[in-house]
Amino acid sequence: MKLPQTLTPTLSRTRERAQEQEQEQEQEQEQEQEQEQEQEQEQALVSSPSDSLSRLRERAGVRVRARALRESQTDAEALLWSRLRARQIGNLKFRRQRPIGPYFADFACLEIGLVIELDGGQHAEDAGVAHDQKRSDAMAALGFKTLRFWNNDVLLQTEAVLEKILQFAVPLTPTLSRTREREQGQTKGSTP
Repeated sequence: MKLPQTLTPTLSRTRERAQEQEQEQEQEQEQEQEQEQEQEQEQALVSSPSDSLSRLRERAGVRVRARALRESQTDAEALLWSRLRARQIGNLKFRRQRPIGPYFADFACLEIGLVIELDGGQHAEDAGVAHDQKRSDAMAALGFKTLRFWNNDVLLQTEAVLEKILQFAVPLTPTLSRTREREQGQTKGSTP
């Protein structure tokens, strides 16, 4: 049966309105769900002491800040990172802009508890020196030794800085790592 042409536009408008209402309802439901999820996340952040530290840090934006610090590194940090990364120094794994306590270490080796900080000119002022000491003390309380270099030294005397890091790291390195133990075990086993 054919509908008269005068009714056809009315039906199509009715269908459009119904679809619009459905879409509005879906959007409202999505917004309500998002609000509920945000509230749950806020409650979990405040009231859940059993959450892991990494989750709390992630929620607090620590990862975002560390990433931003890595992306906006100084020339000295970029140069030193190119020499520390991929276990190039003493087979030690260094991390960039690593959160340690309330601070971000420029470079950290968790294996031996070593933090390397690069300082610019602002650190020579009294307030900078006091802040650096407070920062070093906080990291020492968490079991990290801090080694500081001036940006200028890293840029102009890179090899000397790397040698100093290696000299400082050797006494901190465990005498036999698992890799060394295996290598020694294989050497002893293959020699009659």
